[in-house]
Amino acid sequence: MANAANDNPGNNIAAEVRQSFGKGAARKLRALGKIPAVVYGHGTDPQHLALPGHEVGLLLRKANAVLDLDIAGTSQLALVKDVQKDPVRQIIEHIDLVVIRRGEKVTVDIAVHVEGESAPDTVVNLEANTVSVEAEATNIPERVVLDIEGAEDGTQILAKDLKLPAGSTLISDPETLVLAVSVATEADLGETDEEDEGEGAEIGETDEAAAEREAEDAS
Repeated sequence: MANAANDNPGNNIAAEVRQSFGKGAARKLRALGKIPAVVYGHGTDPQHLALPGHEVGLLLRKANAVLDLDIAGTSQLALVKDVQKDPVRQIIEHIDLVVIRRGEKVTVDIAVHVEGESAPDTVVNLEANTVSVEAEATNIPERVVLDIEGAEDGTQILAKDLKLPAGSTLISDPETLVLAVSVATEADLGETDEEDEGEGAEIGETDEAAAEREAEDAS
């Protein structure tokens, strides 16, 4: 099972202390390719920062990213708590960070990743996309892998059945239903047929458009 390599030099981020606040100041920062952020926790006063947009954007591709911030020459580990994005353009508008310390444990939600195929003529229903675990702040797992190869109708996997990465402890209710396998119904099969027909229609439209362009070029 893959673990997120949170404690590594690639997560070093040079942070600037912000002196200007408000929507106007935030817009100016984003225009410069920077992201407004605030870091708080462990009894410290909140610090308002400006982070390099490109570098941080790459790190945020992984859930529960831990950043090693360089704030005016002082190193500070921080866990990404919340990322606010523009709902249309998906531009990162603001990041909330929580102060963490090496060796301490934090509670986070990690993704459930399903691998393999269930038995023929069955469907898989993922009831819980994530589970809550406690893990070391600098070694947070990226996901928990669930192998369902050959799983038969009636199979139910609860949170307590998951094989968590080393060093992680389950916090979610152990009886939480994570995944269930059942016999495929006519409705399930119908959905598959409709998807196939839809794909065929799209391909036909594309070919037709191409033919029209060729005709225009020839004229």
